[in-house]
Amino acid sequence: MRKILFYLFLLTVTSIQANPVDDILERIDKGASRKFQTILVKSDKDFFEIDQKSHPSSNSRKTSSPIIIRGNSWVNIAVGVNWYLKHYAGIHISWNNMTAKIPAVLPRVEKKERHETDLKLRYDFNYCTFSYSMAFWDWNRWQKEIDWMALHGINMPLAIVGEECVWRNMLLKLGYTEEEVGKFIAGPAFLAWWEMNNLEGWGGPLPLNWYKQQEVLQKKILARMKELGMKPVLPGYCGMMPHDAKEKLGLNVTDGGRWNGYQRPANLSPTDARFAEIADLYYKELTHLFGKASYYSMDPFHESNDDAAVDYGKAGKVLMDAMKRANSEAVWVVQGWTENPRPQMIENLKVGDLLILDLFSECRPMFGSPSIWKREGGYGKHQWLFCLLENFGGNVGLHGRMDQLLNNFYLGTGKTDTQKQENSSLITNSSLKGWGFTMEGSENNPVMFELMSELPWRAEKMTKEEWIQEYCFARYGVHDDTIVKAWTLLAKSIYNCPLGNNQQGPHESIFCGRPSLNNFQVSSWSKMHNYYDPEDTRQAAILFAQVADKYKGNNNYEYDLVDICRQALADQGRKQYLQTIADYNAFARKDFDKNADRFLKMILLQDKLLGTRSEFRLGHWTEQARKIGKTTAEKDQYEWNARVQITTWGNRTCADKGGLRDYAHKEWQGLLKDFYYKRWSTYMKALKDQMKASTQVDYEALGGGKNANKTAAELFQMALPGGPVIDWYAIEEPWTLQHNTYSDQPEGDCVEVAKEVINFIR
Repeated sequence: MRKILFYLFLLTVTSIQANPVDDILERIDKGASRKFQTILVKSDKDFFEIDQKSHPSSNSRKTSSPIIIRGNSWVNIAVGVNWYLKHYAGIHISWNNMTAKIPAVLPRVEKKERHETDLKLRYDFNYCTFSYSMAFWDWNRWQKEIDWMALHGINMPLAIVGEECVWRNMLLKLGYTEEEVGKFIAGPAFLAWWEMNNLEGWGGPLPLNWYKQQEVLQKKILARMKELGMKPVLPGYCGMMPHDAKEKLGLNVTDGGRWNGYQRPANLSPTDARFAEIADLYYKELTHLFGKASYYSMDPFHESNDDAAVDYGKAGKVLMDAMKRANSEAVWVVQGWTENPRPQMIENLKVGDLLILDLFSECRPMFGSPSIWKREGGYGKHQWLFCLLENFGGNVGLHGRMDQLLNNFYLGTGKTDTQKQENSSLITNSSLKGWGFTMEGSENNPVMFELMSELPWRAEKMTKEEWIQEYCFARYGVHDDTIVKAWTLLAKSIYNCPLGNNQQGPHESIFCGRPSLNNFQVSSWSKMHNYYDPEDTRQAAILFAQVADKYKGNNNYEYDLVDICRQALADQGRKQYLQTIADYNAFARKDFDKNADRFLKMILLQDKLLGTRSEFRLGHWTEQARKIGKTTAEKDQYEWNARVQITTWGNRTCADKGGLRDYAHKEWQGLLKDFYYKRWSTYMKALKDQMKASTQVDYEALGGGKNANKTAAELFQMALPGGPVIDWYAIEEPWTLQHNTYSDQPEGDCVEVAKEVINFIR
């Protein structure tokens, strides 16, 4: 009996002493937790405080006395730790650097600092993020991401890892075979679009090992999130079924049609007598594997046209009822995107039962701020979150909408002097409950995510210029006028995409585009529109590189040096391309040869620059894919998934006619040299061959030949400059099938190669 009591005592002491923020600090730097004292305080107000015990005898601004961080939740305490590290110690924990050397003696806190926020709900992730960035993450990488989330205030992350395990179990119980399940569920790099009811089976079938791994991984993810007090958002059920469910199960389903060339899953009608049965089975399997949730994510009718046969009001009620049977206290989370959520679907739902993610608040808000997606009356009575989308397709490129983000956030929270009276009833604090990150791809543009995560904790309004000075110290740990000057230039240009420009993410690199005589945007739906002078990024790169020798070895500086120089070279590459095409159209053969050669050299130089950082290497992606496989066949399948997603995206039909090719293009080392360079060198050679052929006399044609009976209009059209017709898919697909190794280890000195880039573009 004494032994039992002793073990119970130990268990109690362990649970009391367990401190997940200390664990985060230890992962940042071993021993770091001893330099902080974290205190959990009961309070209904979300806050954190930064404090320190006074030492009257000490004249130094630094002391070994622990830094005290108080907060009303572990996540808020983590935000306080991060705030101190950034704004006192000049230590920035970022995707490119999740560890740091924390000094033995930290800067003193002279006066207690307190920050509060009314925005209690803080969401993270887009469904697409799980495929464009996280498709092959293991527990080690996920652990870092959860630390990053806590440090940035996230407390309700989307958690859909392993959703395919739930579906597999459910479908097998409904009578589907393993083979049939394999034809329905997509491969690792395409699960997001299967989960969003866009496609079936592409990239699959998934090996059984995959299901086992992902189930274990999700349980670890959920356990860690809950340790920190986060409330994960699990995937709910909104009626998706395999397209053959009518024939297989006799269900009353509607054909999902096609999505960019892919067969979409069917939709089970909410009026079907078996809807409740199927939904309950889904939630039973979900709960069995991963437990109940306070929030469930459902996006019915995602990216689909209105259907007169659908009673959207009843559909909303049926979906809500099914979720409530799983957990009567749960809240439905839905994306505010294009048509969704349809007003008639949510108008009769109770306040508090629904939470809407205003997915693209910095550009196309629906909540009431002026935009092409503005909804009169916003979301009405329902609660919503202000979200930063920022990135589409995981594309690489500097990009942001700083002024728009600040303006729209202040409109949404009521912190504005310019708010028009007619909007005052639309934009109120009462229905705004929080904020979120909803990027399609992560691990890019850390500056924008820092800005968004700090906004809710700042009581006073600020300008981007004021904030950027603080960011530079937080990012690099130094006060340097040259760095601030470079960042201010970027903040006023490429990071300040203006109102009215609706492009999806960064200005796309010309190097990544399928060649043509009129190449502008890379992906089909980018909506690119010029909004900054490429001279600005060139000058910023020159300024930033001026202090390269001074800050060599500073990880955050070196990452940004490569990224900024990459952007400058890409922008100058676009100018070089236009000059080369002008030479072709002018039939300036010598100039064309010179400029085409320079353009191709720029691609290879970009490849060399990006090779100096692991984050910008193709091997960073393909090695993740191969490492997660258990057998050679699995490794090959996962690598194929990884290669296809960032290039053709689909098969020939979906890539070309569906427009999906290059949607997830990446300006990465290895991909530039072996994929994009091959396309462009093939095209430049074809243009050169055309110019050469144009100088040769066709003696047959002089006597009449094949053009003798052409009309004047046809002859005129023939006289216009025209590019060669090339079957690009035939060139691209073979690369996706290869298994040559791409290392994720950096090569070369990033400072020296950056200087080489600067000299090239001066």
